[in-house]
Amino acid sequence: MHPLQTIARERILILDGAMGSMLQEYRLDEAGYRGTRFADWAHPLKGNNDLLNLTQPQIVEEIHAKYFAAGADIVETNTFNAQTVSMADYGMESLVRELNLAGAQLARKAADAYSTPDKPRFVAGAIGPTNRTLSLSPDVNRPAYRAITFDELATAYQEQAEALIEGGVDVLMVETIFDTLNAKAALFAIQDAFVATGKEVPIMISGTITDASGRTLSGQTTEAFLISMSHMPLLSIGLNCALGAKDLRPYLQTLAANTPFLISAYPNAGLPNAFGGYDETPTQMADAVTEYLDLGIVNILGGCCGTTPDHIREFAARAAGRPPRIPQAQ
Repeated sequence: MHPLQTIARERILILDGAMGSMLQEYRLDEAGYRGTRFADWAHPLKGNNDLLNLTQPQIVEEIHAKYFAAGADIVETNTFNAQTVSMADYGMESLVRELNLAGAQLARKAADAYSTPDKPRFVAGAIGPTNRTLSLSPDVNRPAYRAITFDELATAYQEQAEALIEGGVDVLMVETIFDTLNAKAALFAIQDAFVATGKEVPIMISGTITDASGRTLSGQTTEAFLISMSHMPLLSIGLNCALGAKDLRPYLQTLAANTPFLISAYPNAGLPNAFGGYDETPTQMADAVTEYLDLGIVNILGGCCGTTPDHIREFAARAAGRPPRIPQAQ
């Protein structure tokens, strides 16, 4: 049994909060993203957060450390878009392996610095959904058209997964899933990465309910999403992003009632305001996630867009001493 599974039987595990929201606080300009190495790069680079693993590694490591100091058991690597499909926007496909290695190593360094025998810290290799979808056409006039193939996406994901494993992650997190077929490509790629590297790590899955309809962007209900993913021996399955903690609760209940896997939840700090920001304070958000604890529906709890170390500190305080969800038998 993996150490995370053992600990999850004893208490609720705390995941970190947003990386992007924290990076915004550093107010980096174009030059800040480029650093000296990419000063003459042909493409604009501001907003390429994954590149900061190479140009501003001290900032990325500092953010990981802040989350561990706030009480997180697990931090995600700064690699949400670090695959060739997304990096093509910046002409940086050739840097994918290096970006993931650096991202894993920075998180690993922070985790090792904060680990103790009584409270080990873990690293989840973040694998995002890419900016392409396998289930939907980007052209309303050509419904059968797809911007990418399954094999192309799987190849991109395998390169990322291999580098994350080599960099020392404890688990792989396929997250913010809006298209289950994309996630299947990631899972297919991860299996090949296990063979290529000769090492296996647990897999965490996290989908995104896009609105009050209770469906993913590609149209799946929570139940359908769960069924589509349950063929894999997962460490956890859960939901993140898009919704705030209060609105996410009924969909988490659906997952919790129907799976033997651990349940993860890391919602946004409410819905975005008119300026695209997130307004829920740590106390407001913690009040909402406390309902998860009262209902006994989560094993892993963290935050997504708009959340900060202060949110995670409050979650950790609320979760302390509370029993974790008891997984359903298969």
